[in-house]
Amino acid sequence: MGTVGNRERGGGIVAIRPPGDKSITHRALILAALADGASRIGGALTALDARAMARVLRRLGVAVSALRDGCDVVVQGHGLRGLRRPTGALHCGNSGTTARFLLGALASFRFAAWITGDASLRRRPMRRVTEPLTAMGARFEEHSGDGLPLVIRGGALRPLTYDMPVAAAQVKTALLLAGLTGRVTVSLREPARSRDHTERMLQGLGLPLQVSGGRITLEPAARVPGFELDVPGDLSSAAFLLAAAVLGVGAAVQLSGVGVNPTRTGALRVLERMGARITLESAGQRLGEPVANLTAVASPLVACDVSPAEVPSLIDEVPILAVLASRAAGESVFRGVQELRVKESNRLALLAANLRGLGVEAEASDATLTVVGTDRPPRGRVVTEGDHRIAMAFAVLGALPRARVRLSETASAAVSYPTFFTDLREVRRGR
Repeated sequence: MGTVGNRERGGGIVAIRPPGDKSITHRALILAALADGASRIGGALTALDARAMARVLRRLGVAVSALRDGCDVVVQGHGLRGLRRPTGALHCGNSGTTARFLLGALASFRFAAWITGDASLRRRPMRRVTEPLTAMGARFEEHSGDGLPLVIRGGALRPLTYDMPVAAAQVKTALLLAGLTGRVTVSLREPARSRDHTERMLQGLGLPLQVSGGRITLEPAARVPGFELDVPGDLSSAAFLLAAAVLGVGAAVQLSGVGVNPTRTGALRVLERMGARITLESAGQRLGEPVANLTAVASPLVACDVSPAEVPSLIDEVPILAVLASRAAGESVFRGVQELRVKESNRLALLAANLRGLGVEAEASDATLTVVGTDRPPRGRVVTEGDHRIAMAFAVLGALPRARVRLSETASAAVSYPTFFTDLREVRRGR
């Protein structure tokens, strides 16, 4: 069996270790920055989003080693009150996670910080974070309506009891970070369960967080201990290669060490209903996060109906699920997906428009996406608007035999999966 980078080939199966989980990498970096002493993070995502988090933490006085493939990241934390006044703007690139986490972490610090990002990030809503933080006592200066750039001026915080209007893990984490650094109680209730990486990590570190009856409560903590963590592979990135294998664009795929947190596996449940042949083999846990090895093979697909209650567990996978729906027998409907309108792009509108441009019947309303499957080869141009998940989803569709799909750009994949096109080529070579 020959090795090709992080890929191996043998017996008609391509074995790949997907990049480190983006959500867990972000949380590990910022919690390590707030910890006492050194933390080691292995297998961290090294893509642009994670580099944005590392960059702004360095500007806040935290020593973070370079994010390089195959190398552990070492973060020298200075405790819950150890962040320092930045000397310039905190530029978050395209990373909404970085921006929103920063707002929470800085809410209790008595200095001003200017937070900004690229053109795409500046359009993303921030009031869903700043409004509850204002209720806690933080102050904000908006310069562009409900978005970046903005200035945060922190200070002494008040405890917060808050019923969240939407299930949003980034908002939840920002408010928990504010309670952590401000040493006040934060009690939250979500309308639906969103990804719980933050809760698992805080509990794994021994912090006083309780989850009961749909309410999440973090009591004041004296410190965060330094820690070691090997980051699982990112299921959202793995989904693109699983889809390629299921569509039969090349070889079967074996993905090792993938995080299978139950709040993130909605896409796997939908794929099972669609008839995708995907097997899961447990590979233990890492700081409370379950990990598994996944294998996918070519499978005939049937249409799916995704309910609003499922959406929080698969919101990042809707683009690739929509692509799969375009090759499934029947009409698929994704309900309650209005959050796609405020991602890196208006994903809901882009998905429908690009699918139609490739000869697929698709429609988007305010909160629903409908896709009718076809076996006609997809042909046409795809506009990505610099959205990494749009680019990667339609690249998978373009890998089908007789497909002729032209992407407006491919560089955006580096936001979350720098080696995606190399890995996709390896899968196709197995055809």
